[in-house]
Amino acid sequence: MRLGCHVRLIALAVSVGRLLPAQQVVDTTFAYRVERPAYAAGTGPVVLIDAAHVNFHTADGRYRPFADLARADGYIVRSLTGPISASSFAGARVFVTANARAPGTSAEPELPAVSAFAADEIVATRRWVEGGGSLVIIADHMPIAGTMETLAAAFGIYLIDSFVYANPADTLGTQSLVFRRSDGSLGRHPITSGRSVRERIDSIATFTGAVFRNDVAVDTVLAMPVGSVAYLPVKAWAFTDQTPRFRASRMLQAATLPLGAGRVAVFAEAGMFTAQRAGPARLPMGMNAPQAAQNAQFALNMLHWLSGLLPVR
Repeated sequence: MRLGCHVRLIALAVSVGRLLPAQQVVDTTFAYRVERPAYAAGTGPVVLIDAAHVNFHTADGRYRPFADLARADGYIVRSLTGPISASSFAGARVFVTANARAPGTSAEPELPAVSAFAADEIVATRRWVEGGGSLVIIADHMPIAGTMETLAAAFGIYLIDSFVYANPADTLGTQSLVFRRSDGSLGRHPITSGRSVRERIDSIATFTGAVFRNDVAVDTVLAMPVGSVAYLPVKAWAFTDQTPRFRASRMLQAATLPLGAGRVAVFAEAGMFTAQRAGPARLPMGMNAPQAAQNAQFALNMLHWLSGLLPVR
C-alpha cells in the first residue's frame, strides 16, 4: 500500500475514535416541529423500542430524540425491558431494536461477535411479523452488525460486520455518508416519497455504519454511493494497512420487505435516527447535523410505512 493510503488509514482510526460510546451524548437542544401529526397526541399505534438487549440506543437514552419525534407524531412509545416472547408484543404495532448487544459486551469489542438474541426470541419475532407486526432492525458498524446478524438472517438479510465509508480519502473529517435521489443512492420508495410533496425526501445522511446483502426480494431504500469502501477489522476502531477491505458501491445500507401480513425494515446504521453530540468537539451527529436536514422527516416517513399509512411498495 502506498504511504499516502497508510496515512489515511491512521487518520481514519483517529477520526472514528472520536465516536466511541463515551463520547456520544444526546443533544438535548434538538427539536423538530411536526407540522401535521399523523395521529392526535397519544392516539396512534404503539411503538415498542428495545431496551432489553444491552442496547446502545434506547428510548430513554440516545434514541430519546427518535422517541420524542414519534410521540410528536401521535405514536405511543413504550420500552421492551424483558426477553422477547409472544406476549412481549401485546398491543404493539411496531418493534424497533437498535444496536443490540450480547450481555458482557466489551468496551473494545473484537471478533467473534456474539448474537444479542436467543434462538427462541428470533422465532417469536418472526412469528409476530408474519402475523401482522412491523419490525425495524437497526444495526451499525462492526461489531454491532455481527451481534444482530442472527436476527436479520431470519428475514433473509445478511449483515456484513464492517465499517463503510463513501470515500475515506475525502470524508474522514465528517464521518457521514449522503444518499441522494439525484444519483440513485436514495431509492424510490414510499418512505422517500412520503404522503405528499412536503414529505418527499431528496437526501439522507448516515454516519459510517455497515452494509448487508440479501437472498430475498427487497425494496431498496439506501444503496451505497459509487466509490464506497468497506473495511473488515478484527477489533473495532483498529485499522492498519493490512485491514481487509472491499468495494461496497451499491451495496445496501437500508431496505424493506413484506413478510406475511407484516413488514420489515432493516438499516445498517443507527446514528441517522439520533440527535447526538460526538467527540471532544461535541459535533452534531444524526438528525441535528447540517447535512441531515431531512433525516427527521425520513424517520417519520419510516414510521408511517411501518404503521400502514404508506403502501408496501
